[in-house]
Amino acid sequence: MSDIGVKESVGSVPQSSVEVVGVAGRRRFPAAYKRRILDEIGRAGRGEIGLILRREGLYSSQLSQWRDWRNGMTSKKKGSRLTNELKTEVQRLEKENARLKLKLRKAEAMLDLQKKAAEILSYDDESERSDS
Repeated sequence: MSDIGVKESVGSVPQSSVEVVGVAGRRRFPAAYKRRILDEIGRAGRGEIGLILRREGLYSSQLSQWRDWRNGMTSKKKGSRLTNELKTEVQRLEKENARLKLKLRKAEAMLDLQKKAAEILSYDDESERSDS
């Protein structure tokens, strides 16, 4: 007794003649691997980048993402912690900048006041000399 696509084994348990292939998952690359590839591509000459990509089975878009990763940039769609930390840091720096600008304006006003006071005092000194 034989069905299409089914073989009978010695122990009378049918075996399929069609091989089942698992579904491929997303590839993940360790940080050391990414750095090594980016360094190698950085040293590569004209036309060698494509060879490296083919050899490693990578895409140019992956290189772009890895370069952003290496430079500290992150994808907006992930809403990563780094982005939140950068926003917090920008807010802190903006407040500090505003505080320092106010302090600068006050210092400039004080200098202007001192200049005017010096002018008034020198004017009084000149008028006293002319009276004598």
